[in-house]
Amino acid sequence: MFAGVPFVFKDVVCHAKGVPMRMGTLALKQGVVFDTNTALMERFLEAGLVLVANTTTPELALSCVTTSRLTGTTLNPWNTDITVGASSGGSAALVASGAVPMGHANDGGGSIRIPAARNGLVGLKPSRGRVSTGPDYAEIMSGNAIEFAITRTVRDAAALLDAVHGYQPGDRYASVPPNRPYQEEIRQRPRSLRIAVTAEPISSVAVDPEVVDAVDDTAGLLEDLGHRVTVVKHPIDWFALTETFNFIWGFGVAATVMQVAEIGGVDISPDYFDASTLASYEFGMSLGALDLADAYAEMNSITRRYAAFMSDYDVIVQPTANRVHVSPTHLEAKSSPATSLEWVRAVLEEYPACCLYNVTGAPAVNLPLMQSKDGLPVGIHVGGHMFGEGTLLSLAAQLEEAQPWAQRRPSIHVSSLDRTAGPV
Repeated sequence: MFAGVPFVFKDVVCHAKGVPMRMGTLALKQGVVFDTNTALMERFLEAGLVLVANTTTPELALSCVTTSRLTGTTLNPWNTDITVGASSGGSAALVASGAVPMGHANDGGGSIRIPAARNGLVGLKPSRGRVSTGPDYAEIMSGNAIEFAITRTVRDAAALLDAVHGYQPGDRYASVPPNRPYQEEIRQRPRSLRIAVTAEPISSVAVDPEVVDAVDDTAGLLEDLGHRVTVVKHPIDWFALTETFNFIWGFGVAATVMQVAEIGGVDISPDYFDASTLASYEFGMSLGALDLADAYAEMNSITRRYAAFMSDYDVIVQPTANRVHVSPTHLEAKSSPATSLEWVRAVLEEYPACCLYNVTGAPAVNLPLMQSKDGLPVGIHVGGHMFGEGTLLSLAAQLEEAQPWAQRRPSIHVSSLDRTAGPV
């Protein structure tokens, strides 16, 4: 399907045989080398993709900026003064700049959709269980983290999902099989959908007026395409959601830090781990079994409330990012948090629509439909029903056809290279 297509993979979770993985942390500076591929890597390779590099991520993929003491700061090819997003920022930067057409990414709180929004790309987070996390993991972050990729087009997202989705023997989760291949879904125009729309500021970060305008313009486009659009109030309390999310985050970070420190042969200390990572590690270590059980119960409650709300709608449309002009250094002042919750909210508050879909397991996609007045990407977040990737991709293809984005290019792009220059 993708014979000979160059491909990159994010330096965390998904790994290739013989290729060192460092996970963006000094604790694994020398890298850990595996003697097998993950199940997802096997499917990437079986599809014909050719690995050319692994890509930068913040430490253990625990931030919304792609900065680490190991690899420095990854820059946004659209504007180096604007964050590239994270934690799949390295993959997003390479896809946006035209170095590769698609790149592996994963998403535990928005890490596919956030960098896709910042880089003008398609970022699909599939449903829980759609893409295997085996054989290393039964689940990642209690099922909150999902594996897939970032692409330039809906076509590529559909084709790649066709190639890699599906149950692997031993997987904890199994997804409902699609009605037909996703490449067929995007060739079918969706029926008139019931679409909820909201641009309200559900976190502590205000939504830029031009982002509100972008959501309004999207709503207008959807109506022009024959869909039934309703402006709604967001169904979930973001502050309560992130309090629950923090328990899952802390529990997952504690387990990961202990494992990484053991593999790397290092102490769990500021010499090897960031202050924010240590704050979440310490919180996770303080938790007991009943704390985790309570968090799972609240995750269930949130998921049921979301599902009840969505019974009246096919998809919900929101901003992926509340603001356009966010610096790569915007988290520096918050990088030594007093508590894990303080860090979690700092990471997620710019992108409040995202983490709900990690908790519920439902699919969601960033679409690079709009641009700011100065030409930066403005991502539109579309969330759907569990195992509803077909609807999301069909609608996304319709929107891409109505308002194409693939021809847009950032200022730093391979097409702008001076091909007449001699060797450097």
